[in-house]
Amino acid sequence: MPSFPESSSFPEKADLYLLFEFLRFRSISTKPDHAPEMKRCAAWLQDLLNGGGFKAEVAETGGHPAVLAHGPKIAGRPTVLIYGHYDVQPDDPAELWTTPAFEPAIRNGHIFARGASDDKGPILAHILGAIRTLREEGALPVNLIFLIEGEEEVGSTHLAEFIRARRSELRCDVIAVSDTGMVGPGYPTLTQSLRGIAAMEVVVNGPVLDLHSGVFGGAVMNPATALVHLLSRLHNDDGRIAVPGFYDNVTPPTLMEREALAALPLKEADFQRDTGVLLLTGEPDFTTLERIGIRPTAEINGLTSGYQGEGTKTVLPSRASAKLTFRLVPNQTPSRVLDLVEIFFRHHQPPSVEMEIIRGHGGMPYTLDARSPWGAAAVRALEKTFGRSPALMREGGSIPIVQTFQDLLGSETLLLGLAPPGSRAHAPDENFPLENLELGIRLHQALLTELAVR
Repeated sequence: MPSFPESSSFPEKADLYLLFEFLRFRSISTKPDHAPEMKRCAAWLQDLLNGGGFKAEVAETGGHPAVLAHGPKIAGRPTVLIYGHYDVQPDDPAELWTTPAFEPAIRNGHIFARGASDDKGPILAHILGAIRTLREEGALPVNLIFLIEGEEEVGSTHLAEFIRARRSELRCDVIAVSDTGMVGPGYPTLTQSLRGIAAMEVVVNGPVLDLHSGVFGGAVMNPATALVHLLSRLHNDDGRIAVPGFYDNVTPPTLMEREALAALPLKEADFQRDTGVLLLTGEPDFTTLERIGIRPTAEINGLTSGYQGEGTKTVLPSRASAKLTFRLVPNQTPSRVLDLVEIFFRHHQPPSVEMEIIRGHGGMPYTLDARSPWGAAAVRALEKTFGRSPALMREGGSIPIVQTFQDLLGSETLLLGLAPPGSRAHAPDENFPLENLELGIRLHQALLTELAVR
């Protein structure tokens, strides 16, 4: 049985028990053999919401199921949709976790587990906030919908079609999401923009089977070498992306944007400390906050080729592959960027190997006007919960479905972060501050109140 802190700054024990239960589900959407666990996790959410006064269902999407729940309806009140996801990243490499990824542990005021900050802790805070309000007040200040999907970590593959099919049930005035970060511990943060994303896998094939590197090396093109040469061309020596046309639609940041980012309480030393790198680098003439918030990127996410076991095996591999993602800013589209990168790779492809380009998921960039009535309501809710004015952040990550919400439902999305720096989302020892569960519950309650009187 876990030992929970008694401090009043931390959430109630019953809430922590629920978070522990939620985190124990191995809801890894990218691994097909985890499909039964995904369904069990969705059913757990359905039971929690039904027991809390909502009408919830586990809805089929064509992939992993989504959980859809409606609160009691009151005529004349605005409708708010809370979006989140219950799927998580794999725990690989498992050996780098201090404690097992799916056995939640408390250390130094944080709960450590896969999905703790991305996104089980934040979405559970919203659920518990709604349930607490219903129990304490007998009614919610708005009409409330929960949409909790199981495929965010694989690009929300089936969610757009699900929204189209059930658009009438999902009609809402505004959407709220807490799947974003905070600029610092205890520092309220409203994210004004998200970068888009475009994913690609490059596969280079050479000989029909692995060859002896001593017998054939120097005479047969090594696919791993060919791929490394291709990938090395992605960036110039100064860090700029070398793909012709990549920056054509990128609007230079305004002085106001740059000043707003410079005013945030994040310094270069903070990034260096949190990442553990010797030196920060990237596109010249931009700060780290600008590079990760308002500039596009090209990153290699994984490389696979040849023998990777212990010791040495002298092979010339028959195949090499790399997974890449490109983060996009306004005016860039996933299809256009992938077209440009494929043309670039085809142009530099060595004639002695074959190359296959596999396109992955994509998502458009998103920008919120924090001065809109809904944005102003979010700012007030953050101020009320944290006792200080929020930072207005430009997030480097992507939530592909946010722009889809705008396109299909015509609704703005409010991005209220609950994961501070050091939460290590997608990495070993992912964690979530225990106090942020309680703060998240209170933020949800304050947000609904402010949205009701926007």
